Amino acid sequence: MSADFPDYLDVDYTDGEGENPEDYPALEDKIEKAVEVVQTGLEEYENPAIMWTGGKDSTLTLYFVKEVAEEYGYEMPPAIFIDHYQHFEDLLDFAERWADEWEFELIYARNEDVGEYVEANDLEPGDDIDISELSEHNQHHVRDILEYEEDTFPFLLDTYVGNHLLKTVALNDALEEYDVDGIFSGIRWDEQEARADETFFSPRHDPDIYPPHDRIQPILQFDEAAVWDAFWHYVVPESVAGYPDEGYVPQAYDDLPEGISHEDIPVSPKYFKGFRSLGSEVSTDKAAEDPAWLQDLDNTTERAGRAQDKEDLMERLRDLGYM
Repeated sequence: MSADFPDYLDVDYTDGEGENPEDYPALEDKIEKAVEVVQTGLEEYENPAIMWTGGKDSTLTLYFVKEVAEEYGYEMPPAIFIDHYQHFEDLLDFAERWADEWEFELIYARNEDVGEYVEANDLEPGDDIDISELSEHNQHHVRDILEYEEDTFPFLLDTYVGNHLLKTVALNDALEEYDVDGIFSGIRWDEQEARADETFFSPRHDPDIYPPHDRIQPILQFDEAAVWDAFWHYVVPESVAGYPDEGYVPQAYDDLPEGISHEDIPVSPKYFKGFRSLGSEVSTDKAAEDPAWLQDLDNTTERAGRAQDKEDLMERLRDLGYM
């Protein structure tokens, strides 16, 4: 990254201010805006990357970046996958599979200091981590940034300290190591109140909190139903050989076109099994028995199966560099 970041950028940090998904009424409107934001991101940033979790939103974002890069001749950025040590068993395999299929570099962001402590002490999720045994870097985050005063914290992803160390610190360290100036993120306006005021290009420039960079957010205007419509009518038919070109929406776990398996589709099997959000294996439950896209998306929340803390926590985590 150039020393004069962000002066070399020509992006509109107000783009999307005051808007919501209803301002992009048709799926084609949402896709057109996503392509516009991605193209600007690939054009303006010197060393972009993609934040990828293997979930539906970040995979849709990844797909848009791949398609725009191929269409306009940009170099495909690497994807940064935050490995927080509590993934569903098959998610890492899913990530490797689609990194190979779509031919992009996969970078794992891990808080290895915490991971090594967990392994050395044979900890299970929920067991306590002794803060004094962690690196100065992690202790700084716990004591000085989070102002957490206890001697230990539980090895759980969906807690203030656990989320910050396992996700935010891991991500920010990767951004610094790989000198990323803009990272594509798959957050949406309708997902949480803490994200409702985000813009398509969101500055993160305070060096005391995170490596200065921008968030490039091309699917803010999608709602959950539109994400699934994009998958079944564009992403899957264009990615899976033999899938019906007009799109086919599976009605059950085993309801796939003949000759197509779950491994062939860039959609985690967990969504087929009723999960609507992929968080931690130990703190995320399925929302219902039906596949995610067949559930009552208008009257229920996709994060209902997650033990994520309250909205004020999400706002604080956002300020520290979390998605």
